[in-house]
Amino acid sequence: MRGEYWPVPEVLTYLVGDWRVERTVRDLASGDRGRFAGAAVLGPLDGGGLLYEESGGFTWRGVTRPAVRTLRFLPGPGGTADVRFADGRPFHDLDLATGRYVADHPCSADLYRGEFTVRDADHWRTVWRVRGPAKDLELDTGYARVG
Repeated sequence: MRGEYWPVPEVLTYLVGDWRVERTVRDLASGDRGRFAGAAVLGPLDGGGLLYEESGGFTWRGVTRPAVRTLRFLPGPGGTADVRFADGRPFHDLDLATGRYVADHPCSADLYRGEFTVRDADHWRTVWRVRGPAKDLELDTGYARVG
């Protein structure tokens, strides 16, 4: 089924710009569902790479609150990216050369496993599965290029 993915030889070149973001969050233990709607901007980062700034509203159990997230996408070898949290801690690598990539991020007793897929020049998706003693979540995020 490789034909359903769109190869990206240079992650940072592909990601730069403005994106509409829609995310569903499912708590697989309780059955609760949430939704994030907002935007992400990936712009130049001092020293190289991209600064990812996401903002919008997150609705959980009927209550919507503002939500923001900042990541750093640093240049990696061969067109890949080294994704880091805002404070510089490592998050995961990202290689979209085949249009699909799976990344793991251990966090305390939890394991975050993300699947990244690229559909075309203007659409990509992440699905994070979070498992641990206190978490059983799925976060499904669609990105659509704006402009």
